[in-house]
Amino acid sequence: MSDSSKPPKTPNTKGLAGVTAGETHICTVGKEGVGLTYFGYGIHDLCEHCGFDEVSYLLLHGELPNAAELSTWQAELVARRELPDALKDTLAAIPKDAHPMDVLRTGVSMLGCLEPEDMFESGPRDGREVAVRLLAAMPGMLCFWYHAAHHGKRIELDSGEPTLAGHFAELLSQAEPDPLIREVLDTSLILYAEHEFNASTFTGRIVTSTLSDMYSAVTAAIGALRGPLHGGANEAAMALIEQFNSPDAAEAAVMEMLAKKTKIMGFGHRVYKISDPRSDIIQEWSRKLSEQRAAKGNPSPLYAVSERIHAVLKREKNLFPNLDFYSASAYHFCGIPTEMFTPIFVLSRVTGWTAHNLEQRANNRLIRPSADYVGPPTRNVTPLAERS
Repeated sequence: MSDSSKPPKTPNTKGLAGVTAGETHICTVGKEGVGLTYFGYGIHDLCEHCGFDEVSYLLLHGELPNAAELSTWQAELVARRELPDALKDTLAAIPKDAHPMDVLRTGVSMLGCLEPEDMFESGPRDGREVAVRLLAAMPGMLCFWYHAAHHGKRIELDSGEPTLAGHFAELLSQAEPDPLIREVLDTSLILYAEHEFNASTFTGRIVTSTLSDMYSAVTAAIGALRGPLHGGANEAAMALIEQFNSPDAAEAAVMEMLAKKTKIMGFGHRVYKISDPRSDIIQEWSRKLSEQRAAKGNPSPLYAVSERIHAVLKREKNLFPNLDFYSASAYHFCGIPTEMFTPIFVLSRVTGWTAHNLEQRANNRLIRPSADYVGPPTRNVTPLAERS
């Protein structure tokens, strides 16, 4: 058989790498190995000029709000923060040692039972009001459980903070948040808000394509995000850097890990090939928080340790940090427990998930890919009595 007559090789689609699974107006990731845009706006531009509330409006409406629209949007989110008593009872019953991601998964599912889509005026196949409700309710779900489970206290869910970032910070700390911490969290939420057809978003779109409800899609997306190869990497990065009390100790340990070919979480990316455009933004905030802490007489080696690990992996493996790596130290400096790092991702990414849910609904077709069968050839069933 000549080369021209040979059947074409099946491309290696392991993990669907390089496979285009659909179209989206929402986000562009990794064009030419770099870059991130939301509806055409670059991530650095958004972080410099906007707050997360503006970006959440952008993702769910397709345009940035003007001042009046932003004020109305924030008022709408504030009005939807309270949780039903039945949901509070459910959250309070979840054990202290449960992972907060499981808490959010359960909370969203329970809210879907209490406030199904068909109770909203926009109707069950629009979903916008559910998207707003979920965005507004997420910080309360997480913090209500945390204080009930860890401090035996059922907190009030109103706060004096008009922004979602400030609201979360106040609920968690039960105090007016430090302005720098509020700003760091606001920027972090922008960075995590959307990332095209990542594993959790694609999971949500698959569920949506079956004409299931938005709560089911978001619950499934939370399950996908829980894994350490997706959202859980920031927790793994924290587990690494908190082991060391000096950059030299970190370098020695990382060199040993590299020699043993141990995977180091928080570096590299499935789509980005040159750098993660979000990493330098959160790194700068981590540096500022570290300096603030030192100025207050409570220095920490974590930022310096992170910088050294970054330098070693760049030098030895030409690896770059992704968003999760410096998010770990930034969140730690904000006083956030490590197990809550990935749930903060959810508070933000619910905007991207629900935006994709609405986009999928607008031009839906069931997502049902094919597979190349590589199992045994066709065979006949041997009667049970004749099987050895």
